[in-house]
Amino acid sequence: MKKMPIRKIAVISRRYHHINRYREIAAILVKYGFGDILAKLELQKHLEFGKGFILGKAAAEIAALSHWERVRMALEELGPTFVKFGQIVSTRPDMIPQELITELERLQDTVPPFSAEDGKRIIEEELGESVDSIFKNFTDTPIAAASIAQVYKAVLPDGEEVAIKVQRPEIDRIIKVDLEIMLHVATLTEKHLKELEHIHPVEIVEEFARVIEKEQDFRIEAAHIERFARIFQTDPTIHVPSVHRELSTGKVLTMEFIGGMKVSDITKAELQVRYSGTDPKVVASRGATLILKQIFEHGFFHADPHPGNIRVLKDNVICFLDYGMMGSLSVRHREDLADVLIGIINDDESKVAKAILKLTEPGYRQIVDRGTLESDIAELIEVYAYCTLEELEIGSLLYSIMNIVAGHHLKVPRDFYLLAKALVTIESVGRKLDPKFNAAKHAKPFAERAILKRMGPRRLIEDFSTSAIEASSLMRDLPAEARDILTLLKEGEAKIRLEHDGFDQMLKTLDQAVNRAVFAIVLASLVIGSALIVLSDVPPRWHEISVIGIIGFLVAGMIGFWLLFSILRHEKM
Repeated sequence: MKKMPIRKIAVISRRYHHINRYREIAAILVKYGFGDILAKLELQKHLEFGKGFILGKAAAEIAALSHWERVRMALEELGPTFVKFGQIVSTRPDMIPQELITELERLQDTVPPFSAEDGKRIIEEELGESVDSIFKNFTDTPIAAASIAQVYKAVLPDGEEVAIKVQRPEIDRIIKVDLEIMLHVATLTEKHLKELEHIHPVEIVEEFARVIEKEQDFRIEAAHIERFARIFQTDPTIHVPSVHRELSTGKVLTMEFIGGMKVSDITKAELQVRYSGTDPKVVASRGATLILKQIFEHGFFHADPHPGNIRVLKDNVICFLDYGMMGSLSVRHREDLADVLIGIINDDESKVAKAILKLTEPGYRQIVDRGTLESDIAELIEVYAYCTLEELEIGSLLYSIMNIVAGHHLKVPRDFYLLAKALVTIESVGRKLDPKFNAAKHAKPFAERAILKRMGPRRLIEDFSTSAIEASSLMRDLPAEARDILTLLKEGEAKIRLEHDGFDQMLKTLDQAVNRAVFAIVLASLVIGSALIVLSDVPPRWHEISVIGIIGFLVAGMIGFWLLFSILRHEKM
């Protein structure tokens, strides 16, 4: 997937919509009591805000809210890009506190619908035909409205009911401007808020840009649905909506309309009569089984299975909606995850530590203290040691593991956090349907099968074949590559590059010190030279004093005051 082109703007773009949007964002942040952050980021000097505006106080009723409530409300008011950002970072307990995660999970992705005229215009522009010629019936009132798109219900000429997902007008431009602003703010955050440097704000924004780019392209979502359908085509417990490719583009997605009821509604007494035969316990068990199959067997899973995205059809058949956010895991990562779960269950901290290190990115493994990591994991296992499998909360367990990972500054694949979020969500939904539901009990056999599969004959043959091919390629390429290296050494063209982490700041400080020393020498020279000129009575003279000497003293005075002011301003005295 091509990376979304976000410009790294060191200086804010002076285009009107950038400046106007910046002012809007700043006003909302000040409204919710975050003017001090804007001041720390020095945004006022970029946007020429007045200092009083930046440091203004929020209204009393807003100030009475908790800090994290104000964060969530500010994101909601900032619009779709920031709402999506909040939803994404809510899956990252390694970066933000649990209190903020809880608050961000309440983010409302609903906004007032845009007009039916705009919706029809976009459909006609994308599909190249009039709405009346495409559909037998089209309902003007949307059945759902979210920040990026809204959904209409229509009927095809053959009588099939369909749901049409239409992207909001100008949403791509809005998101692009917001991303540029977010990247600029992230850059300022790394520069001015050193306490947040370890979470790499710029990297987070760039990763978010890649995620939201995928959600904007409905062709990707259509491909996700079709892949999901192929995976579960023989499973009678799940229904995957069909996609009408001929009526779908990057901004319009036409798919089968799904009825049924929300999974959260099946325990309501008034709906039990209408949907007789629905069993909440069966639905809870099937939902967990389907998520675990996606993770451990297929490595392709629905990353946002909240109650609004799960429908229950006749005979307890489950249907997932909204395939914009999906996660994927390689075979190796699935096996590592299985090792973590089984290691926890079997009280084997060494196995868990090894599995966690295998999950992390290579560059981060070199800086971890293996003994301390195993000690922290042993403490975690001690917490769960006296729990039966039925009492084990897999969501709490995964979040505890991620806190350990964050504490040791390790970095795991982003999809691992999506996986944890999916398991936590499905566990929560399952317990609402069945108080005795236990996700860990469902997960154990899947993890055991994943580990056993690793030792199966077919897998061993595949691994051996892969290793043999790689060894063959290495032996074939090694002589030529070795010859190239020797040739470069012989011709003196080989170069060794050394990088010193943190060396740039030291060089910058040394450079500043040298510059000040040079200024001091020049200043002393001017004073001494001017004094000699005055004593030598060099003409022209003013009041019997050499004018050249006076000018020298004045220049020396200005340089001296400037140097002193610079030192005091940076608190280096």
